[in-house]
Amino acid sequence: MREQTWQRFGPSGRQRGGRRGAVQAAAAVAVGAMTVGVLASPAASAARPDNVQQGLNALVRSDGVPAALASVEDRAGHGRPYTAGVGDLATGSKVPRDGQVRIGSNTKTFTAVVVLQLVGEGRIGLDNPVETYLPGLVRGKGIDGRHITVRQLLQHTSGVPNYVKHLADEPRYYAPHELLDLALQHKADFAPGTKWEYSNTNYVLAGLIVERVTGHSVAKEIDRRIIERIGLRHTYFPAPGDAAIREQHPKGYDRDAAGAPLDVTEFDPSWGWAAGQMVSTNSDLNQFFTALLDGRLLPAAQLAQMRTTVPADYFGTGARYGLGLVSKPLSCGGVYWGHGGSMTGYETRGGATDNGRAANVAVTTQPTDKAVMKRVDGVVDTALCR
Repeated sequence: MREQTWQRFGPSGRQRGGRRGAVQAAAAVAVGAMTVGVLASPAASAARPDNVQQGLNALVRSDGVPAALASVEDRAGHGRPYTAGVGDLATGSKVPRDGQVRIGSNTKTFTAVVVLQLVGEGRIGLDNPVETYLPGLVRGKGIDGRHITVRQLLQHTSGVPNYVKHLADEPRYYAPHELLDLALQHKADFAPGTKWEYSNTNYVLAGLIVERVTGHSVAKEIDRRIIERIGLRHTYFPAPGDAAIREQHPKGYDRDAAGAPLDVTEFDPSWGWAAGQMVSTNSDLNQFFTALLDGRLLPAAQLAQMRTTVPADYFGTGARYGLGLVSKPLSCGGVYWGHGGSMTGYETRGGATDNGRAANVAVTTQPTDKAVMKRVDGVVDTALCR
């Protein structure tokens, strides 16, 4: 896998290339008019076309993503799945309803919740230096764990450079300390606390702090403290060497050197670790973000800290970043809270509102056109505003 694919890892879908990938064009030809959705009742359909389904159909037909999936949850907690496109370009098989996908940087919110739970338990101090928990580990060119706080890690204001830019061209297993070492070979991006800049290395360090404080793997802590606690039945943190996606899922695609669709569904996701390794479904993400905003995962004081934000236009105009949590404005007024994630073969967007609505959307390639990503975000907006 090429370096370009590695460098697309992140939450925003912002790409260095401007054109649509050949995988998108090929997918559009393969899919044609094949779209599958969960239809409203005849009366509801006659009264109002389902704009969410229309948005997913357009992502497949016009923008060429192989498949698009969504789940929308109303204030009463009633969920509805949607699909469009095909789950496998080779066979033309249907997209699994609410299939599992790699959720990339949504993992950061899970990691941040665990850190903040430990803050609430008095085991971590948000404004303590990283050195308190990882003595002597964080040293580099202008990088010093004695002058970087836990809060700055969670809010991307630490200045620690992003290791993703320096991964090898071919995928392999990475231990967390290898990822950190890649970052520490390079000078700091800025002095801690002086700027905001997205860096996956922050969440590798957050994961290492969780492991040092608890004595358990970050995967075990996420499972015990979040997944089991609120009953996320289709969410997990892949074990070392676990390259497959366990349950029903649409295949994820990139493109090969010749521009043809490339199935990248199975690979070692260890280079994401506490910053981006997890697998989930749209409905489980809805349940997670709703539970988080409802106060079922964090005490009020820690949830308030998580929702204390700084500007982060990296995520779109008007977006703001808290502690592993993003707020984005809605066209109908107000904001929603979520994160989003990019991982090889998959892109996810969504979150929940304070009034109890939730929506998440996934597509089975990483769009290279920013306009396509805006339309993915637009489906989320449509679902939350209707």
